[in-house]
Amino acid sequence: MSRHDWYRNNTWDGVIEVAFTAKLKRARDKSQYLRIQASILAESQPEITLQLLDQYFALGEHFDCAQAWVDKAKAHLSLDQLNLAIQAYQCALAREVAYPQLQTRAYLEYPYLVATYGLKEYHQGCIALLEKTKTRLMFPVDHFIWSATYAILLQNAGNISEAQQYAKVALEAAAQEESGFRYHSTVGLVGDKYEQTKMSLVGLTNA
Repeated sequence: MSRHDWYRNNTWDGVIEVAFTAKLKRARDKSQYLRIQASILAESQPEITLQLLDQYFALGEHFDCAQAWVDKAKAHLSLDQLNLAIQAYQCALAREVAYPQLQTRAYLEYPYLVATYGLKEYHQGCIALLEKTKTRLMFPVDHFIWSATYAILLQNAGNISEAQQYAKVALEAAAQEESGFRYHSTVGLVGDKYEQTKMSLVGLTNA
């Protein structure tokens, strides 16, 4: 790893921590380096992510606070701490309202989490959020997550016929092989990440 990438470690141990801490002490913008390193470890070493984000938030408010909350949500999810993940996503969305200059993917990730976990107490709020943010969709994967989430929420509410319509739109987005962007034709495709969701949507459309 380049010496300039000291805050982008894909693993973490005592040696890396010592080197990172030494570099951090000399850095001007400590908050940004803490958040970037935390985000990289959110799934592989979520405990470290949460420790780094504790340091980040202790430094006060920063322009990327919303993304820090999203990173925190992902770390909690990796630890199966669902309620804490929900709270973190809600904090990210609240931060975006107060500081709209920086937008995150919480508007998709939070409703998708609620839908796939069947958390019905949050359904109405998530439907309102999806309606509010549908103009932000850009890539096929965005359209897939948005439509899939809506389909699952409607299915959970017993509205099968309307859910099937959204499921079909989601599957069409998943089938796209080009993003529609001339110089980035493969960016933002659905890929294999959401196979289980796609299978559920196929079952819904055939119900």
